[in-house]
Amino acid sequence: MGFEHKSVLLNETIEGLNIKPDGIYVDGTLGGGGHAYEVCRRLGEKGSIIGIDQDEAAIEAAGIRLKDFGEKVTIIRSNYCDMKSKLQEQGIDKVDGIVLDLGVSSYQLDTADRGFSYREDAPLDMRMDRRQKMTARDIVNDYSEMDLYRVIRDYGEDKFAKNIAKHIVAARGKSPIETTGQLTEIIRASIPMKYQKKSGHPAKRTFQAIRIELNRELEVLKNSLDDMIEILNPGGRLCIITFHSLEDRIVKSAFKKNENPCTCPPDFPVCVCGNVSKGRVVTRKPILPSEEELEYNSRSKSAKLRIFERS
Repeated sequence: MGFEHKSVLLNETIEGLNIKPDGIYVDGTLGGGGHAYEVCRRLGEKGSIIGIDQDEAAIEAAGIRLKDFGEKVTIIRSNYCDMKSKLQEQGIDKVDGIVLDLGVSSYQLDTADRGFSYREDAPLDMRMDRRQKMTARDIVNDYSEMDLYRVIRDYGEDKFAKNIAKHIVAARGKSPIETTGQLTEIIRASIPMKYQKKSGHPAKRTFQAIRIELNRELEVLKNSLDDMIEILNPGGRLCIITFHSLEDRIVKSAFKKNENPCTCPPDFPVCVCGNVSKGRVVTRKPILPSEEELEYNSRSKSAKLRIFERS
């Protein structure tokens, strides 16, 4: 199956990047190359884009999609948290714009054997980078009940987290949990029927939580934001699309801190901490998908775009 991924908030992101034809841009979550393609279309002779992704299927698909842009495009297999060092290897210190489209791609969800989806029965995998040893199966079978509860509560924001963790531990006591189908059934049995009827698929939150834990998604995001703002040229922009309230919170607070990093008590007449603003938050409120987009791409439902501009 081809790498299909509908880029969410595509026009809004491209507009938000404020592309200069001769600028250098980075797509830190290249995916199928949807955002990168639109950036390339707006670049002149001297412009370029560096695409980063840890998924080999994404790299292959984006390579095909962007091949007509030739030398303008450099594709690197890595995690965006290594962006700064990967760019330095290319002799690049500063860039004019960075885009991140977080979460899991439609392709990863729709390729059953990747184990991201609760709708298909497949081995419990969920690795975004298949070079990684640990899989979702290890989390489900090896984490303590307390740790499972913490992961499902914090990353899945599921109010039945305690019960789900208890059921998982009881089930694996009989035999290891190997597939997404088995896990889905266990989760289903942990949630009262009346809630299942009104709150979407019962496994959705737990699958999301395990995926975030396995791929260290929130940690990677938190540890990368300051670096990304640091490598922007003056006027350069960082556009981030999140799909999860915890991701959005991390982005919002990092942007705010970079805009106003002063740590002096509010009653000080002048700032003495010496922390200087790195720029401004362009989006006071996040940009949300239009009604039209929500209609043709249901996966855009929880998407939020926030933009920061370097001073």
